[in-house]
Amino acid sequence: MKSLYENLSEPAPLEEGALRVIPLGGLGEVGRNMNVLEYRGKLLVVDCGVLFPEESQPGVDLILPDFSWIEERMDDVVGLVLTHGHEDHIGAVPYLLKLRGDIPMYGSDLTLAFVAPKLREHRLADPGLNVVAEGDRLTVGPFDLEFVSVTHSIPDALAVFVRTQAGKVLITGDFKMDQLPLDRRLTDLRAFARMGEEGVDLFMVDSTNALVPGFITPEREIGPVLDQVFGEATGQIIVASFASHVHRVQQVINAAAHHGRRVAFVGRSMERNMRIAEEKGYLSIPEGVIVDLKDIGELAPSQRVYMATGSQGEPMAALSRMSVGSHRSVRIEPGDMVVLASSLIPGNENSVYRVINDLTRLGARVVSKENAKVHVSGHASAGELIYCYNIVQPKNVMPIHGEVRHLVGNGQLAVKTGIDPQNVVLAEDGVTVDLKDGVARVSGVVPCEYVYVDGRSIGEISEDELATRRTLGSEGFISIFAVVEHDSGMVLAGPEIRAIGMAEDDSVFEEILPDVTKALKDAAAPGGQDPYVLQQAMRRVIGRWVARRLRRRPMIVPVVTEQ
Repeated sequence: MKSLYENLSEPAPLEEGALRVIPLGGLGEVGRNMNVLEYRGKLLVVDCGVLFPEESQPGVDLILPDFSWIEERMDDVVGLVLTHGHEDHIGAVPYLLKLRGDIPMYGSDLTLAFVAPKLREHRLADPGLNVVAEGDRLTVGPFDLEFVSVTHSIPDALAVFVRTQAGKVLITGDFKMDQLPLDRRLTDLRAFARMGEEGVDLFMVDSTNALVPGFITPEREIGPVLDQVFGEATGQIIVASFASHVHRVQQVINAAAHHGRRVAFVGRSMERNMRIAEEKGYLSIPEGVIVDLKDIGELAPSQRVYMATGSQGEPMAALSRMSVGSHRSVRIEPGDMVVLASSLIPGNENSVYRVINDLTRLGARVVSKENAKVHVSGHASAGELIYCYNIVQPKNVMPIHGEVRHLVGNGQLAVKTGIDPQNVVLAEDGVTVDLKDGVARVSGVVPCEYVYVDGRSIGEISEDELATRRTLGSEGFISIFAVVEHDSGMVLAGPEIRAIGMAEDDSVFEEILPDVTKALKDAAAPGGQDPYVLQQAMRRVIGRWVARRLRRRPMIVPVVTEQ
């Protein structure tokens, strides 16, 4: 397999008759999926999603793809194709449209319905939402696009086959090969085979479950498990899932109706998405099953089901607030049952386990993938991927959507099916791949950093600033203040030491005050001294002492004023 090299440089201008793929997110992490295809000076964007922050990124709300490479070429963008409606594929669309608001968008009915309210929230005009369906074929600039039905954990997902004179690219999006999907909408393997016979020069394949052997369990097998869980519950039931997981919500509604319970949606995104899904005909709700959150409390606990967000332990999501007793509408009581109907996104494990522990402490019984079959993945596992390689028989393979270990594992599966290792291209975010004359090769690298959204700030937080936040959160903060006479260098006041976020009382620093004072006097000089030199003298003494005595490395901010 072709590997990456750290000494890659910016790619040369694209050769005549070549197609370039520029991944700006989703290759090296699970999220912020975005790929750009360049041909004849025009750009086609496929997906534009967000990545949710980990605990090591305190204060960050979202992480965006890096638009810096594309920002100077926004006029060359002929369209934005969205494969499905999950946040990691559509969440960054408003931020891209702020760079150019009239990019035509193409996606399925449900996908674009999920995008529309995001545009309104960001006060963006509709740039042209073009609904497409499986079997549709259209021309967007120099790109000939054909859409293919694929099964995923959200309805109406699509793969896209991109034809150009430089080569043909099949992009799966997120998909699996569930043979018994709830909506009976299968991954169209006949279309995959037809495209394989036509010739797929580059196969860009979902890698999320490449390391999972075998085949994914059908979604409909979740229904009987949920039905059994609901039958065992005597108190309230709280089910947490992604706000866009329509199929899972449908099965929760079915189980609730069967057991005479009512369902309330908890969380703005959950309520909005399910309303859209019902209006579009993707969610079937028996009459009287859904009640408003403010009214469900009038029912007995044995009749209540809350369908909530927060399955990944997000601090401000509904389930997390329930677990610490801060949710204004739902209170966990002993005997309640909480169902985590989703998988763990890598990096969220600690947050999720913390929520589970807090719920258990409140007396709830927590049912998750660990102890019951209440979740199945929406991504093809190794057996399904092998089937696809054998059906499509592509000339070149480029694994996408996953961490490095997933990408490598997917590439190894391709090699097992007979694809030449030299034709499996392993790329990460920013690494460009050129396709010409049936050969795919790594051609260079473009800037592709994490872009952090922190409140209204976009891209203004650096890794150094995140490191500072981590230090403040884990090690604490110490301030040292002193006043020095300008002319004589005499210490007039202080030094005073204050600590925040540390277990020790300020009195513990009294033993080091003489040493700090001596260091300050030694550094001071008659006739004036640079305050920075005095500040660093104090910092060195207190820093060494804290590291030796308290085994800590807090942030230390020394302040010296002169009079």
